[in-house]
Amino acid sequence: MSFGIEVNGRPFTQEPRPGQCLRTYLRERGWFGVKKGCDAGDCGACTVHVDGEPVHSCLYPAFRADGREVTTVEGLASEDGELHPVQRKFLDAQGFQCGFCTAGFLMTTAALDDDQLADLPRAFKGNLRRCTGYRAIEDAVRGVCHAEAPSAGEAVGRNLPAPAGPQVVTGTARYTFDVDIPGMLHMKLLRSPHAHARILAIDTSAALRVPGVHAVLTHHDAPERHFSTARHEHPEEDPDDTRVLDDTVRYIGQRVAAVVADSEAAAEEGCRLVEVTYDVLPAVVDPEEAMRPGAPVVHDKDAATARISRPQENVVGEAHGEIGDVEAGFAEADTVYEDTYRTQRVQHASLETHGAVAWFDEDGRLNVRTSSQTPFLTRRALCALYDLPPERVRVVAGRVGGGFGGKQEMLVEDIVALAVLRLRRPVKLEYTRAEQFYGATTRHPFTIRVKAGARRDGTLTALQLRVVSNTGAYGNHGPAVMFHSVGESMAVYRAPHKKVDAFSVYTHTVPAGAFRGYGLGQVMFAVESALDELARRVGLDPLEFKAKNIIGPGEPMITAGGEEEEDLHIASYGLDQCIGIVRRAQEEPVSEPVPDGWLVGEGTALAMIATGPPGGYIADARAALLPDGTFDLAVGTAEFGNGTTTVHRQIAAGELATTVERITVRQSDTDVVKHDTGAFASTGVVVAGKATLRASRALADMLLDFAAATLRVPRADCRLVEEAVAHPGGRLTLKELYEAARAVGVTCAADGHFGGTPRSVAFNAQWFRLAVDPGTGEIRILRSVHAADAGKVMNPMQCRGQVEGGVAQALGATLFEHVRVDARGEVETAAFRRYRLPQYADIPRTEVHFMETADAIGPLGAKSMSESPFNPAAAAFANALRDATGLRFTELPLTRDRVWLALDAAGVTSP
Repeated sequence: MSFGIEVNGRPFTQEPRPGQCLRTYLRERGWFGVKKGCDAGDCGACTVHVDGEPVHSCLYPAFRADGREVTTVEGLASEDGELHPVQRKFLDAQGFQCGFCTAGFLMTTAALDDDQLADLPRAFKGNLRRCTGYRAIEDAVRGVCHAEAPSAGEAVGRNLPAPAGPQVVTGTARYTFDVDIPGMLHMKLLRSPHAHARILAIDTSAALRVPGVHAVLTHHDAPERHFSTARHEHPEEDPDDTRVLDDTVRYIGQRVAAVVADSEAAAEEGCRLVEVTYDVLPAVVDPEEAMRPGAPVVHDKDAATARISRPQENVVGEAHGEIGDVEAGFAEADTVYEDTYRTQRVQHASLETHGAVAWFDEDGRLNVRTSSQTPFLTRRALCALYDLPPERVRVVAGRVGGGFGGKQEMLVEDIVALAVLRLRRPVKLEYTRAEQFYGATTRHPFTIRVKAGARRDGTLTALQLRVVSNTGAYGNHGPAVMFHSVGESMAVYRAPHKKVDAFSVYTHTVPAGAFRGYGLGQVMFAVESALDELARRVGLDPLEFKAKNIIGPGEPMITAGGEEEEDLHIASYGLDQCIGIVRRAQEEPVSEPVPDGWLVGEGTALAMIATGPPGGYIADARAALLPDGTFDLAVGTAEFGNGTTTVHRQIAAGELATTVERITVRQSDTDVVKHDTGAFASTGVVVAGKATLRASRALADMLLDFAAATLRVPRADCRLVEEAVAHPGGRLTLKELYEAARAVGVTCAADGHFGGTPRSVAFNAQWFRLAVDPGTGEIRILRSVHAADAGKVMNPMQCRGQVEGGVAQALGATLFEHVRVDARGEVETAAFRRYRLPQYADIPRTEVHFMETADAIGPLGAKSMSESPFNPAAAAFANALRDATGLRFTELPLTRDRVWLALDAAGVTSP
């Protein structure tokens, strides 16, 4: 019998391969709106309709669709292009950020009946989102409109929609793998089953005999050079401890060989047939044990050459400093509190996994299309690794499906490039969800010993930290995260005596890397919890205690190193306003219903973060007038739900007195501008945005100067309007201006540059009220309030989504997310159903308040706000739990069983 399926009204008769799921069948036929997020029916990104019923197409066998009608997100709109009502609602509410999960939510929503619409937590139990909280989804479903209509020259500060919105809701936005490259080969990786071993031999002969296998790459094929997978503007910040393929493996999951074949199935079969002989070596998985004499050495390298602090003690980086005399400070205190806090590994869990596609174009240039936050730095690393000139390598990041710091790494591009250089064929590598857990990176687990002292009047006398960060088997970001973690977390409080001893430690476990907050969230959990406890023991309200000791405007920001960073300034101050927001929330009467017998408490935490990394961050931009009178804006920074594309258009539109629709943005491509360090450290607006501001302002000046000279009128009499230069005698259209300039050989374009310094700081405060059932350990969040000092808010709707996303992700890390590693060093939670991500029912609607400040450094007064909302959430939650139960919880996550066991052991019962 012949196979037949109708997809979005089009018939297809090609039979699926044995065992093929509907998702891959649809994507192979160009329906790229169907996304791969998990391969297990856990995330809902692949949801389609089969005869009108929503299904997870990654679980649905393609052969079962025989004779059925399948609708993907591309088929929701009418034939004449009229959007489906659900698509229109998601556009109006801006119910997305990176948009990778949006198609799945649209398809689920479009099939809901009235009863299901009345119970959205249950209706969306099969759909996950990571970039923001679920409030935007609810608003979209309920028909709430947040997006504003644009007006010329009045873009900044408005709720203007994302330029890619129509493409996101129709499934036509192109993410990394939404391309069809003829002749593309597929790569799969063989990974180590041992935490530590030398490779004595690799036999690839059987793998090479598999039909369709083109190559098997091993350490014999890889460059001898060592590098770091971390991407920073200054590579010397990270240890050179990694090879593309190594003859020593240092964690379970490290890549051992790469098989390249005509299909993923053939590549997987090739991996199964590679025979590896290992000499298994002793391993260490605990960082404290790793620092002890006689522990197995993870990297036996020269310290100076590899930039490792103490290789024989497994210390990749360390920081020690003291101002004043902490022992004297504790002696001055009336109350001293000391305890140890622990935070766990957390996965970034961006729904688009790591991956890249690479090929040679007709000019012989190596092209790499990758899911990366750092295309320019990745190009630099590839050129250094393979001795390639920069002009022969192009790196492009399409629309990236989430990052959160996890894609500030070069985890796939190096091995894909090696295969392309060897085979001269296009090659694709796309991580599975399991590989994200054991083959990518995690948040650093921290152990923090805090000691703090205060006088009875609430004056902080001393603050001391001992910090141990487990960086895993490789030191990518390890030293930098460790240094950053003890920076603003201590500098935000005044204390005459401070001391820090911090260590970033190698272990034979999956590497850690950059993660939202970059170490601050871990240490702030400890510091904010400890100061809350100290305040209670002194007998003061914790918020009053913190307000008494916080840094003020104009004061130096000093950590235990004793020196103020020269380029870091409080260029605007909104922390007092943040505290005021929390105070008002505390004073408002409790209106949330609380079940009988439950314990109620509230808690607050404060946070400060620098608006960019130290040492400089480079961003270039170019603005140009086009022949039709519209504008082209080229920027290097990547878009992965951070909203920079929207904000850059708003900045340019304001400077050029036009509407955002008249500005086309080209970005995330090493061909479009000279350089951009990357989209990390909250720099997409404050650094790259400043380059856009300067380019746009320079272009506006150029256009006015040229118009005045052409019209022979004073420059002061000319002004830009939406499509022209207006002057007392009339209007010179931008089309006419372009033609006049072209006639005399003038290019209407201008460049902007910013080096990332000086830097300012942003402030945040999080407050929770929650209820706890002492009989079961269940916790309900009654109210969540977040105060954010973002300076001039460029797009309130979008910035609110960033705050909500930070709080939602932080709640996941606070309540249940935990990458578990067993005693052998193997990841036990390599799937979403074993790794609990926040779902619709878990996340409250956070009330977001923006402070009224304008920064003296940031573009048009803006400050960063993509990372900082994450940082105070765990401590605020733990402080509320302490207030409700009387118990201080010092270890994350605060799972229901952990809470119940502690309450039961302490004999805590209902009031």
